[in-house]
Amino acid sequence: MHTSQKILLGTAVGLLATLSMTASPPAQAQSGGAIRCESTNGKFNRCAVPWNDAELARQESKGACIRDQSWGVDRQGLWVDRGCRGQFVEARRGWNDRDDRRGGDRGDRGGWRPGPGWDRQIRLQCDSNKKRYQMCEVDVGRRGQVRLVNQMSDTRCTEGYSWGWNRAGVWVNHGCRAQFVVDRRW
Repeated sequence: MHTSQKILLGTAVGLLATLSMTASPPAQAQSGGAIRCESTNGKFNRCAVPWNDAELARQESKGACIRDQSWGVDRQGLWVDRGCRGQFVEARRGWNDRDDRRGGDRGDRGGWRPGPGWDRQIRLQCDSNKKRYQMCEVDVGRRGQVRLVNQMSDTRCTEGYSWGWNRAGVWVNHGCRAQFVVDRRW
């Protein structure tokens, strides 16, 4: 290798190193603490967020961004699906905040409490017909859990991809059909 080629190669390597240090991560915080999250080509995607709950600050996609349908927050963080793209921020504290994860207890402040028999197990079947998203509504409760007990589809049911849950119920997608047990707990 000639001296001029070595100099040119060294300059190119230095330029690439400088450019790589200025590149930003794919899910980056925007002004005001917002995080951009997008579903590319209509596919499910997760974005790491430093909060327990989020709200949509600005929709950037033509496709609708509807909470618990095309975006939501679960135990693994913020997720988007079905072409939703937008700027998300930490949810403002209010009646729908997640005090139970922050150590508070709304029941001590005179809020609604369920009657006897509310804490119980509920069995339900939820089907993603024609490989479409489906939400099966059941109030899981603040401290509830959901588990898959019987997969009924040939399509594999994978938590976080083709099935999941939040306080409002169980969702399925991508052809997952299964029976679930909801351990409803206040």
